[in-house]
Amino acid sequence: MVDFLQAASRLRKRIDPLSLQFRLTVGITAVSILGLGSLAALTSWQMYQTLVNSHRQGAVNIIERFPRDVTLYTEMVPLEVGLKKAIDNLATPNLFIWVNRSDGTVLAQSETLKGPYMNIPAQLMAGLEMPSQPLVATVNERYLILSSSPLKAKGKILGQLNVAQDITSDQVQLMIMVRNLGIICISVIIAITVVIALYVERSLQPLRQMSQMAAAISANDLGQVQMHLEHPPSEVKELAQTFNTMLLRLSAAWEQQRQFVGNVSHELRTPLTIVHGYLQSTLRRGGNLTEPQREALQIASSEANRTIRLLQDLLELARADSGIMHFQLKPLVLNDLVVEVVGMAKQFSDQEIIIDAAPFLVEVIADENRLKQVLLNLIANALKYSDPSQPVTVMFIQTDEEVIIQVSDRGQGIPLQQQTRIFERFYRVDEARARSSNRSSLDLSGGYGLGLSIVKTLVEGMGGRVAVRSKVGEGSMFTVTLPAQSPNP
Repeated sequence: MVDFLQAASRLRKRIDPLSLQFRLTVGITAVSILGLGSLAALTSWQMYQTLVNSHRQGAVNIIERFPRDVTLYTEMVPLEVGLKKAIDNLATPNLFIWVNRSDGTVLAQSETLKGPYMNIPAQLMAGLEMPSQPLVATVNERYLILSSSPLKAKGKILGQLNVAQDITSDQVQLMIMVRNLGIICISVIIAITVVIALYVERSLQPLRQMSQMAAAISANDLGQVQMHLEHPPSEVKELAQTFNTMLLRLSAAWEQQRQFVGNVSHELRTPLTIVHGYLQSTLRRGGNLTEPQREALQIASSEANRTIRLLQDLLELARADSGIMHFQLKPLVLNDLVVEVVGMAKQFSDQEIIIDAAPFLVEVIADENRLKQVLLNLIANALKYSDPSQPVTVMFIQTDEEVIIQVSDRGQGIPLQQQTRIFERFYRVDEARARSSNRSSLDLSGGYGLGLSIVKTLVEGMGGRVAVRSKVGEGSMFTVTLPAQSPNP
């Protein structure tokens, strides 16, 4: 059952009604069905007309020939005998001929038919109106060609000549041929549909290759990646060349943006640091400052410090984007590092921070300063968005090849639609969820939405990965996974 459901799921993914492959396949198949169906219908109709016309012509020939035979025989024998001999001369198992007067009296008729034809004469002569022109009629579930004409011999009308020829066997053969033709058409249509689907799929393969290549391109690859397709159609080749040109333009624009951010961050950080230093110095030495003046200087100093941290974060990201951020990876005892980081965090917050440590030493391969920055950012984020009465928990464990660090809070949580975006630069969740009382100098990102982006950049730079699991109203848990130094003893 599971295999069947998986196969059905793969089939649904493969058959996408909105895809170009599906539309082309359906369109071409529909045209093929229309063409083959029309051809089959026209062929069947022509075969039927040929069959009927040949039998009609046979009935006409009998009606034209019969008077001559009657004239020939009646010169030697009486009229009734001559009529009988003329009828017997034309008789076949599926042909019934009779001659009757206007009052219905039968002058002569074919011998009584046998087998499937035996009941036909009685039904034909029981008052059935015979047509003057040959036509097809159904009598006793048999297909007959019926025709009637006045019989003239020796210049006078002897009676009415009636001809009935059974064409049921030919009709059945025709129906069998039409059925076989329909089966052949359906088989051909199925084969054509399969061939068309495979051909369209193969023809669209260059587009799929372009889609896969485009999905794998990151911001750092813009200048190096080029679309190279094997034997693409001219239109797709032109599209690939246009795409390559666009990648070069994006690469140039991205490089200019990174240089601009790095240069601005570097140039502004120094004067702002000087301004912050002068403000702090003024606050320390300004014993004669009034309370409003002191409050204004403190606000200015705080905002200058926040801006410096923002510029530092931007500079770090610019270095990471340029590939010049260096990591000094070495074995570290995670137990001591976590205790140190939690101690630093407790200096800026009264909220409880719990360490859930393993009962043995955990060694991780990481850059000590970068890992401290990662943990401080995660703890600051947890304190910012958690309930002050609930603790923040830092837990770490070691597996055979990895070290897992988890920072959990019991705060407001993050909506599912935002969890995929919180690691983007300058993206911030609803600020109404943050506790204003928890905003302190420990908020290393400055509230600009760069903290988690820096965490992701630093963790990936150390060969690890970061993820989040959260539920609204219950809290969030950020998980950092890094390479371990040695297996767990």
